[in-house]
Amino acid sequence: MTIQQTGFISTYSALSEAAGVAGNFFAFVLFVSPVPTFRRIIRRQSTEQFSGLPYVYALLNCLICLWYGMPIISPGIILVATVNSVGAIFQMIYIIIFIAYAERGKKVKMLGLLLAVFAVFSIIICVSLKFFEPPNRQLFVGYLSVLSLISMFASPLFIINLVIKTKSVEYMPFYLSLATFLMSLSFFGYGMFKQDLFISVPNGIGGLLGIIQLVLYFCYSRSSDGGRPRAPLLESYA
Repeated sequence: MTIQQTGFISTYSALSEAAGVAGNFFAFVLFVSPVPTFRRIIRRQSTEQFSGLPYVYALLNCLICLWYGMPIISPGIILVATVNSVGAIFQMIYIIIFIAYAERGKKVKMLGLLLAVFAVFSIIICVSLKFFEPPNRQLFVGYLSVLSLISMFASPLFIINLVIKTKSVEYMPFYLSLATFLMSLSFFGYGMFKQDLFISVPNGIGGLLGIIQLVLYFCYSRSSDGGRPRAPLLESYA
């Protein structure tokens, strides 16, 4: 191997890792975005009209993607596992707080959904290990992760539709739209460098949705109340 080839491989690897680290950072911004909501829940000691479902869905998504990023499933993409492990911890904290301050009916429902998430995740682990060998194991978990990620696009699609209908960005904070776009762009690059379609395709779609959100923000921000968006209607990441 020549010096030029070695240098190219080193640069390629460095760019790949940089994209993954950037994706982790921007994902962290999204993970902490519901903090003001839960400060309010703790302060008022009530979940009020907030829904806990987005956090349950987000937890399942993080767990599936975490499993996909583990070396036993997909060697060489550990940064996918790290970002989703952090995401799963955040979602668990949010769910625990929600259950602690929810009414009895909501408590029972949330506990049931939480147990269902762990049951589904346990089944995925058992099936992928018992019935699949590499590389089919990666394909099985990869398709599940893509389906999970695509289902999470319901939130930005809902917000995009709301902005178009109301011609207002009051429920679409700029920094969240920007962080979503940058995270998706980073992991799209990471997936391209790793030649992993299960990473690049869903994040490419997420990047396109992020661009649409940013374009809509600049189109409608002047018509919003003072140009200052309120808290997001859906108090959860994606």
